[in-house]
Amino acid sequence: MSEVRTIDDLERAVRALATHFRTDTVVIIGSQSVLLEWPDAPILMRTSGEIDAYPINWLGWEQEHPDDEASEEINALFGWGSMFHEAHGFYIDGVDARTATLPPGWQDRVMHLAVKLDGATVTAIAPSPEDLVVSKLARLDDKDIAYIKERHRLRPLDIKIVADRLAATDINDATRKSASAFLLTLM
Repeated sequence: MSEVRTIDDLERAVRALATHFRTDTVVIIGSQSVLLEWPDAPILMRTSGEIDAYPINWLGWEQEHPDDEASEEINALFGWGSMFHEAHGFYIDGVDARTATLPPGWQDRVMHLAVKLDGATVTAIAPSPEDLVVSKLARLDDKDIAYIKERHRLRPLDIKIVADRLAATDINDATRKSASAFLLTLM
């Protein structure tokens, strides 16, 4: 099983969630959202056992299934150790709109990818590169630091845009200070 995700993996995940949740839009967050914009991104940026995703209609689905959470449904059917995981060599990590710390207005800046599904088209959406970097800055663990550095090395980020969006994001002061200090090292 490869730990390097591909655009085919992403499309497979989108089709699986779109089919199960009967939706025409699937949201990809986390590192693998890079595949929408840069399918052949460096291996460091695509190395992951999972794709973090959720159907756009997750809240409506939960209202129709009051005893269930969409993220738990994803984890049960497509998550680690599932038949999907065994069959495809990666899994879908069930998340929702509250999982990633993204800047205000990120939904207005999403990237889109059309994915074919049984003669129809499903849309995968993901945060813009700058918004994804903000979410990584909000967590700033070692793999996030490596990801951001690699991204910036090969496709330089607009540090001012990232800094402005970070400033508008709801995070604690200590996190903001650490993230801002790290951003300065990229300049």
